[in-house]
Amino acid sequence: MVVQERHRLPDATSHSAPGRVPSNHEHVNSAAALATSSRRGFRFLYVVDAATLFALMAAITVVRFGLDWPTYPRTHYVIGFAIATVLHMTVYYFGGLYEFEQRLGHRPWLPRAMLLTFMAVGGDATVTLLTGRYLMPRANLVVLAVAGAVLISFNRWGARRVRLLRMGRPRMLLVGAPADIDSAEVHLADAEADAVVAGSLTDPELIISEADRLGATELLLLSGEPLDTIYPEPLGELELRNIGVFRRITPADTLLGLQRSRQIGGMPFVALRAHALPVCRLRFKRLLDLAYLALLAPFALPLSAAVAIYVRTVGGRGVLYRQERVGREGAPFVLLKFRTMTRNAERNGPVMAASNDPRVMKGMGWLRSTRLDELPQLWNVLVGTMSLVGPRPERPQFVARLEREIAGYGRRHDVPPGITGLAQTQGHYQTDAGYKLGHDLQYVVNWSPVLDWEIMAKSLVVMARRNAR
Repeated sequence: MVVQERHRLPDATSHSAPGRVPSNHEHVNSAAALATSSRRGFRFLYVVDAATLFALMAAITVVRFGLDWPTYPRTHYVIGFAIATVLHMTVYYFGGLYEFEQRLGHRPWLPRAMLLTFMAVGGDATVTLLTGRYLMPRANLVVLAVAGAVLISFNRWGARRVRLLRMGRPRMLLVGAPADIDSAEVHLADAEADAVVAGSLTDPELIISEADRLGATELLLLSGEPLDTIYPEPLGELELRNIGVFRRITPADTLLGLQRSRQIGGMPFVALRAHALPVCRLRFKRLLDLAYLALLAPFALPLSAAVAIYVRTVGGRGVLYRQERVGREGAPFVLLKFRTMTRNAERNGPVMAASNDPRVMKGMGWLRSTRLDELPQLWNVLVGTMSLVGPRPERPQFVARLEREIAGYGRRHDVPPGITGLAQTQGHYQTDAGYKLGHDLQYVVNWSPVLDWEIMAKSLVVMARRNAR
C-alpha cells in the first residue's frame, strides 16, 4: 500500500496563513464548511433565480412598452409576473436545477435550463388558457423562453465561481495503481487549474481515513476498481459528507452504454452516487401519486368495498391482513391487503409466496392473480409509506437474508415501495429474487413519470390476462 500527500501552495480551502501547511483538523473543518456552504449556496440560488426571472419579465415589458403597459393595470402584470416566477421556480426545482452538484467536471447547464424554461413558459400559456387572463403580453413569452434560460445558466456559472472564491479549490484524492496516478496527475496539472491534488493511495480500504486526513472534497477512482470496493460503503459515507466520487471510464465500461460522463483533466469520468434519485424527484413522484389517487378514488373506493364484501363472505372474519414490510431507506411499515390465505398460513414462520400456493383459500386465487387483494395498499400510498409504482416491499426477515446474499439489494430502497412495479409486470411470484432485483434497479435508475405510466398500463394488461385464465 502506498499513500502519498501532495503539499502545494495553500489555497483558499485551507484558510491558513501563507507558507504553512494546513493541519488535519483544518482540512476536516474545511470539508464540513464546504458541505454547509454548498447547501446554503443552493438555497440562496433560489432567491437569485426568482429575482432574476421577475426582473427579466419586468424588463422585457418596459423595453417593449415603456412605463405605459397595455390592456391591464400595472398591478395585474406585477401579480402575473409573480405567479409566473413561482411556476418557473417549481419547474426548475422538480427538474433538478437545485440538486447538489459536484464541483469537478460539471455538466453544461444551458440545455437543461432551456428545456425546463420552455416547459415553464408552456405552463404560463396554460394558465392563460384556463383563466382567460394573460400573466404578461404574449410576445414576451418568446423572449422569456430564450433569455430566461440563458440567465438561469449564467447564475449557475456565477454561483460556481463564488463557491470557488469562498471555499477554495477542490481537493482531490486519487485512488488507483501507481502508473494511473502518475498519468492522472499530469493530465490534472495541465487541465484542472481550479483543483488541487491533495494526495493519492493505492488501497481503497483507506479511503475514509485518508479523505479525513487530507481534507479531500473529491475522490477519483482511476484504475477501474470493482464497484463492490466502493459500494455500498464507503460510498454512502462519502455522500453524507458531500464528497464527490468519480470513476474513470475504461474502454470496457463503454460496453455498458454509459451516457452521463464528464471530463475531468481531459479524462472521462462518471459520477457515482449511493442514492439514485435526488430529493426533488422523490417529492415530484409523491405529488404525482397524490394526483393519481384523486383520479382513481371514484373507481377504487366502490371496487374496494365490493372486494371487501366478497372476502368477508368467502373467507369469514378478518377481511384485512396486516404485515410488516421494509420501505424506503429500510424503514419498516405496516402493509395492508385483503386476506386471501388461511389464518394459520405462517404457523411455522415466514414463508415466501409461491405459484399455486396451497395456503391460499378456495375462491381467493383470482384475487391474487388479478392483484385485487392489493387494493387496501392505496391507503399506504395516501399516507406516504408506499407509491403506486416501485419495487415491491419485502418482509424484514427476507430483506436481511437477501442483503447478505445479493450485492446492492439495499439500493431498491432508494424509492418508496410500490403496489406494482417493473418486476411485477415482467415476472411472477416465483421469479428469482436476483432477477427481480435487476428489474427493480432498472426502475430506480431510470425513473420518470412516463415509465410509471408504462408500468401501470402493463399492470392492467397483466391483471386482465390472469383474470382470463
